[in-house]
Amino acid sequence: MYKLLLVEDNEMIVKGLVFSLKQNDFLVNVAYSYKEAIDLIKQESYDLIILDITLPDGNGIDLGKYIKENASTPLMFLTAKDEEDDVVLGLSLGAEDYIIKPFRTKELIARIQNILKRCDNHRIKQVGNVLIDLEKCEVKVDNKIVNFTSLEYRILALLFTNLNKVVTREILLEKIWDIEGNYVNDNTLSVYIKRIREKLNNDLIKTIKGIGYRIDIK
Repeated sequence: MYKLLLVEDNEMIVKGLVFSLKQNDFLVNVAYSYKEAIDLIKQESYDLIILDITLPDGNGIDLGKYIKENASTPLMFLTAKDEEDDVVLGLSLGAEDYIIKPFRTKELIARIQNILKRCDNHRIKQVGNVLIDLEKCEVKVDNKIVNFTSLEYRILALLFTNLNKVVTREILLEKIWDIEGNYVNDNTLSVYIKRIREKLNNDLIKTIKGIGYRIDIK
């Protein structure tokens, strides 16, 4: 089930759109302001962010730039700003689509589904200077390929597919195993995490003491 973030301050639009999205089996979180959106983006990962340009405490274009600089989440603008320059600016930022209000709900949902289908075919996730391509099993740091062992890659991929969520040591130990088929023990897991951090050359992987690890969207 796909999880969406709707950034919109018009309560009437929010109410109607959230109802329609839920009817189509989407999970939806709502932010009514720039600040609320930033807080939610830091707390959870989303499959698509739908945002207005005009927000009570900021600009949706600036929010879109923040998202593109810190994550690889697809964006869709849903706004009343219909000037050609606004549309070009939104699309040049990297948005998947730009919908002008008023909109037709069924068409909007079809466009959302098309975006998600396209993005499923390009399972690329990025946080800061680290990009992971889940289709190619490839990791880049500062746009340069970094080689990981099979087990190191599986650990990193598991963390990247659970952005902003703690992945417990127990889950990691259940999900991974070495190439001989032997289960990795707790001490060995710590060694692998250390090696991954050294190859990434940053503090992307946070240790949650006594629990596990987490990668945050900053």
